[in-house]
Amino acid sequence: MADTSDTRTPAQIEADIRRRRAVLAETLDEIGVRVHPKTIVGDAKAKVVANIDHTVGRAYVQVNRVVSDVRAQFTDEEGAPRLERVVPVALVAVGVVGLLLLSSRRRKG
Repeated sequence: MADTSDTRTPAQIEADIRRRRAVLAETLDEIGVRVHPKTIVGDAKAKVVANIDHTVGRAYVQVNRVVSDVRAQFTDEEGAPRLERVVPVALVAVGVVGLLLLSSRRRKG
């Protein structure tokens, strides 16, 4: 059988009950804050923002990598432009813009 004798005084027991009530009240307050609709919505928004920040960060790194790769294609080790690559691309760009301008003039006329 379990020993049911308690050597605490009634004042000690009352103090333990008060401490236990204070701890339980604090726990209930925390639970109330956690399940409050504003808290739930705020947590959901924070998760969405964190995911967006992560995605934007990854996209930024990828774009930076692509720009660096393209820059490396059109410049040499010292940073000077490679004319053998820049001139053909510039000619193609001018040709495409010219064709777009001609086609837009034909539609209007």
